[in-house]
Amino acid sequence: MAGRSAKGTGTIRKKTVTRNGKKYEYWEARYTEGADPGTGKQVQRSITGKTQKEVAQKLKAATAAIDNGTYTAPNKQTLGQWLDAWAETYLGGVKPRTVDLYKSYIRVYIKPALGAVRLESLNTHMIQSFYNALGKPTKDRPEGLSPKTVKNIHGVFHKALQQAVLIGYIRFNPAGACTLPRIEKRELAPLDDEQITAFLREIQGSRMEVLFTVTLFTGMREGEVMGLMWDCVDFEAGTITINKQLQRLRGGGGEYRLTSTKNGKSRTITPAASVMALLKRHRAAQAAQRLRAGKLWEDSGLVFTDDLGHHLAQAAVYRSFKQAAAAIGRPDARFHDLRHSYAVAAIRAGDDIKTVQETLGHATAAFTLDIYAHVTTQMRQASAARMDAFIKTVSGT
Repeated sequence: MAGRSAKGTGTIRKKTVTRNGKKYEYWEARYTEGADPGTGKQVQRSITGKTQKEVAQKLKAATAAIDNGTYTAPNKQTLGQWLDAWAETYLGGVKPRTVDLYKSYIRVYIKPALGAVRLESLNTHMIQSFYNALGKPTKDRPEGLSPKTVKNIHGVFHKALQQAVLIGYIRFNPAGACTLPRIEKRELAPLDDEQITAFLREIQGSRMEVLFTVTLFTGMREGEVMGLMWDCVDFEAGTITINKQLQRLRGGGGEYRLTSTKNGKSRTITPAASVMALLKRHRAAQAAQRLRAGKLWEDSGLVFTDDLGHHLAQAAVYRSFKQAAAAIGRPDARFHDLRHSYAVAAIRAGDDIKTVQETLGHATAAFTLDIYAHVTTQMRQASAARMDAFIKTVSGT
């Protein structure tokens, strides 16, 4: 009985086939890849080419890779097929809204450009050319995609390909060597003291007054304040625990869902006493609203709701904010600028960076310092000017 072929061995032979009455000749090499871990049977692969020399070179490369442990089995699936499989199978721990975002990047950008390419044939040059094209103007995108959006698409692409590396579908991640466009840092535009006064005056008595005021004086993110629950507000201790956010899922359904915070961690903040007093009055007003609604009231437990206890719509919050911002001469302001306004005010009031970082929920104090470096620079300059005035006073110069 003939013995089994050793792993990494192979043979070459000439083959002839007839198609439509015409003979075609080519060379084929067969080699033993190894054994199937489930059945123990040998797994054989074939390589074809026009000449014996071409096939011999391919066979030599394959058997050498098997011997040194760098071999990757041939994979016929396309990039598009792998991306679909990855999005459905490997995003179990990712927030629903983020999953929707990943899938939209794949559907709208990656698959139309590269989806038909064989996964194992994908290379860095293809991906780099794809990124470069994203930033260029087109009929559908007159200004091209922003560097930040290109970076986000790269993040999704890189994650998917890295998983393919871990599984063994490809030997290395071809997206890892790509160069991304430089992101210009957006200059912060918080409301100054006069604008804050005007803003508070403008929203007084409006439906969103309490939500906007609480955001302005706590620095909570939009989703965090919209998802704030009464059981997270401790009036006795004077604290608020921020452990979730309300997110609107992408797509036409308009579904909202409570998820964990941006960094997945909860934090407890101690707002100003006036903020807690405002929330206490708001709770009483909501209780009266609940009585008026009767059986129609939805007991969501949310701090900020509509007339029937249902969560607020993100679009309604956006429209109300933009109207107020435009009325004070800041039509460019974003809801997120309320968060920046809080941070700048806190730093100028003397709060240390660590306290501000913990209140905002940033991962590190260094990140907070990087964002608000211009504020601390201005404070140092003001401190130097005060010291200079003091020196002149005491020295009589």
